[in-house]
Amino acid sequence: MIGVGQLGRFHALNYSHMDEANLVGVYDIDHEKAAGVAREAGCGVFETLDRLLDQIEGVSIAVPTDRHFEVGMHALRKGVHCLIEKPISRNLEEADGLIKAAERRDAVLHIGHIERFNPALQALNRVTIQPLFVEAHRLAPFTPRGCEVSVVLDLMIHDIDIILQWVRSPLRSLSASGVAVISNTVDIANARLIFQNGCVANLTASRISQKKMRKMRLFQKDTYISVDFLNQRAEVFRLGSESDKRPGEKVVCEMAVLDRKSRILLHRPRVPKVLGLEQELRHFLKSIREGSGQGVSGQHGREALQVAIRILKDIEVNSAAQNGSCCQ
Repeated sequence: MIGVGQLGRFHALNYSHMDEANLVGVYDIDHEKAAGVAREAGCGVFETLDRLLDQIEGVSIAVPTDRHFEVGMHALRKGVHCLIEKPISRNLEEADGLIKAAERRDAVLHIGHIERFNPALQALNRVTIQPLFVEAHRLAPFTPRGCEVSVVLDLMIHDIDIILQWVRSPLRSLSASGVAVISNTVDIANARLIFQNGCVANLTASRISQKKMRKMRLFQKDTYISVDFLNQRAEVFRLGSESDKRPGEKVVCEMAVLDRKSRILLHRPRVPKVLGLEQELRHFLKSIREGSGQGVSGQHGREALQVAIRILKDIEVNSAAQNGSCCQ
């Protein structure tokens, strides 16, 4: 384990309880913090990065984003399988370097988009997802952690990643706005994505909110789907009739649509009682052992980063235009 801040500590503690893993040790530039986590996890603590990398097969990297490339490349060049926390890196050049390094050494490279493993999302595995419109809100109170990057790379990128996997269509255009309020980077942002297949996604992310919220709503033909990532709940509303009611559905209301009497049917799929981080780590370990895990690949991490960078560039262009007009 490299980097034992808040998230890195959770990685280490999860690894320490897994039969599939042997947690050899942790490393952090803050040796005292690393020693404390090592005591909690019952593992070794290493004074240098190389000493740790020389003794392990795989590693989680939870260092600040501006060090993802440096630390990740160091590990991959030694042939160590890597799970790098999101975003994959600061820019596409670094992302490409990490992906190529993993390919050269035949190493696993996963990116820590943990919301892919959220139980509420897992509950929708058997639901056909073909969204026409998506609304996502990801709000959090301010904390200094993660402020080396904008809220787009810190929070919104989770929703970008999920939407890209659902829509599976090239991005046609986007428009975005955002402002820096507390930090030196964008703290609140909104983006509108339009895909070539016609799907539209509206994303809002803020790290200066008084309350936490992580919700997504999807609208598709005859269906409305609500996902609450924070409270781990999912609901599927479907337009149907009594005759085609499926197991687990209940009638919410009746309505007339185009002279046809229909019912709104609600299904709350069973949410598995699993921990998202634990599932993410298990897929990483399975990929190392069998090459068949379903973690978020380096390429998927790059795709999410590419959209996030386009959003940030549009925010920059719009901010410059607004400031220019204000000065005239």
